[in-house]
Amino acid sequence: MPRSAVVLGAQATAARAGKLERKHHALSLRLCERRDDYLRFVTDPGAPFTNNPAEQTIRMPKLRIKVSGSMRTTTGAEHFAAIRSYTATAARQGIDTLDALIQAATGNPWIPTAA
Repeated sequence: MPRSAVVLGAQATAARAGKLERKHHALSLRLCERRDDYLRFVTDPGAPFTNNPAEQTIRMPKLRIKVSGSMRTTTGAEHFAAIRSYTATAARQGIDTLDALIQAATGNPWIPTAA
């Protein structure tokens, strides 16, 4: 991302006439101030290109709430959270999600080892 593009964006939205323009201006300023952070993946091969795993883990429950409006019951929300937590942990450990669910359903659940 050329620095000039960010500077031009900040200048173009400097008037901040409307709510959307204020948001665009705030983004332009953040890009200017934190350029190295936003482009860290370019210079550091160890930096992930995507969002961190914590953000990815909460994406599905937030999407479900967005689509249906809410969880129907507290018990249903707790079951959903438990299943999502179990499958996310299994995936992070390299266990296939479907295999983990099949093992759990047949009474032989995969249990993570203590680190």
